[in-house]
Amino acid sequence: MGQTIDIAEGLFVDTPHPTLIGGRHRQTGRIVFPCPTGNPDYEPMLLPRRGTLWSWTVQRFRPKSPPYAGPEEFSPFALGYVELPGAVIVEAPFADVAFDNLRIGMEMETVLIPLNHDGQGRTIRTFAFAPAREG
Repeated sequence: MGQTIDIAEGLFVDTPHPTLIGGRHRQTGRIVFPCPTGNPDYEPMLLPRRGTLWSWTVQRFRPKSPPYAGPEEFSPFALGYVELPGAVIVEAPFADVAFDNLRIGMEMETVLIPLNHDGQGRTIRTFAFAPAREG
């Protein structure tokens, strides 16, 4: 099995469950994602793992590269916004769901998915949202 690396440092943790890392402004309490690095005004915080599907669309053509860093062989994918309660609304791709099953207001949870491979053959992973599983 090859090595897996994260798309960027400080976006998420994977244990005990995939969880995004946001930043809370120390004076105002405002929460942002991702957490601003190197800014002492923000303290890292774990965001809620589950949220509500706020809006979505289907990307049916390969985006311009750069900035798109996905596989050369393109397949349509769903992406949108998930509102994490008491925190922020986060944009991300969706995983493990048929396009026809997406519904505004459905419960979603943070997952980690493979995105691409780098020049050294390592799998690059990123975060996504999938329909929440029971339990």
